[in-house]
Amino acid sequence: MISFFGSPGWSPGKLQDLVLLQRGFDITKVEQKDGDIAVISSSGPGSRHNVPKVCGPGVIIGRKGTLGSVFYSETDYWPHDTTLWSKDLKGNNAKFVYYALQRIDMSLFDTGAANPTLNRNHIHGLPIFIPERKTQDCIANILAAYDDLIENNRQRIALLEEGARQHYKEWFVRFRFPGHEHVKIIDGMPEGWERLPLGDVLTLQRGFDLPVSDRNEGAAPVYGSTGIVGFHDVAKVDAPMLITGRSGSLGQVRFVSIPCWPLNTALWVREFKRASAWFAYFLLSEMGLEKFNGGASVPTLDRKVAHAAPVLLPSVRLLETFDETAQHIFELIDNLARQNKQIARARDLLLPKLMSGAIAV
Repeated sequence: MISFFGSPGWSPGKLQDLVLLQRGFDITKVEQKDGDIAVISSSGPGSRHNVPKVCGPGVIIGRKGTLGSVFYSETDYWPHDTTLWSKDLKGNNAKFVYYALQRIDMSLFDTGAANPTLNRNHIHGLPIFIPERKTQDCIANILAAYDDLIENNRQRIALLEEGARQHYKEWFVRFRFPGHEHVKIIDGMPEGWERLPLGDVLTLQRGFDLPVSDRNEGAAPVYGSTGIVGFHDVAKVDAPMLITGRSGSLGQVRFVSIPCWPLNTALWVREFKRASAWFAYFLLSEMGLEKFNGGASVPTLDRKVAHAAPVLLPSVRLLETFDETAQHIFELIDNLARQNKQIARARDLLLPKLMSGAIAV
């Protein structure tokens, strides 16, 4: 039995007294048209449409596939068929409902065989304690303040990285680097630059096997082709490091600022020969690595072909000047990311105490 303990002023009830959930609506990628309306699936907002299906604010949880994931939408949205959405909030604070649902382990109610599936009828009757609306508002505001800080830092991180990317493009794509007015363009590149194979600038290497059963609890992120897929107590490569997909998901390059473990579905830079990790990050990102797909049924990056691809390498002096700025920007990004982890940890410690009534507000 799952319930919130409650405290004076909290009334006993059932989950359906807090929120009435309804299955979402099917919509294919082909049917979606360009717009500002989020289409929210069991894995979260993944695409956009021009027409909403539901008015916000609302709460959405994963019904099929990714079970029990909880999302919040302040504005109108389209809940996908793979979700359950808050058809009736029963006069409760939507943000409070969002945080309350995070406390329930929905995997306990999986009714699927091969594919995890959540039946709303199995959770509507869960016993809970519900505080009065004023208390809900206070709790939601406290927890939302933490989430707002996290989101603000995420936006700052995005702006910082985009600024660094535009800085790279201005200098090394548009050739508007310091002193460019006095440099001749010869054969399509500034005088003093080199055109050489990517393999002369850096070396991409296949990652290492690490089955889930062999992983121990730790702080070293484990990277697959899609990003972080777990953690381990031992790192395989040092930082800073660049990691990209080798098999399955190709194209996205990730800058990793702490020692990590790249899996065999990923490629990592074994050696930075002629450029730093900061310059190489944007170089690889702008190359479009997905075009080096050598797989038939499963996309696979052919690193030998990638190594042979021609790239432009600026002068050493220009690279050093760029690195000074880029390194500082990435240090700011890393600090903001660490702050977010600390904020999220504090919020996660506070959430169960507030939602159980253990801390009065």
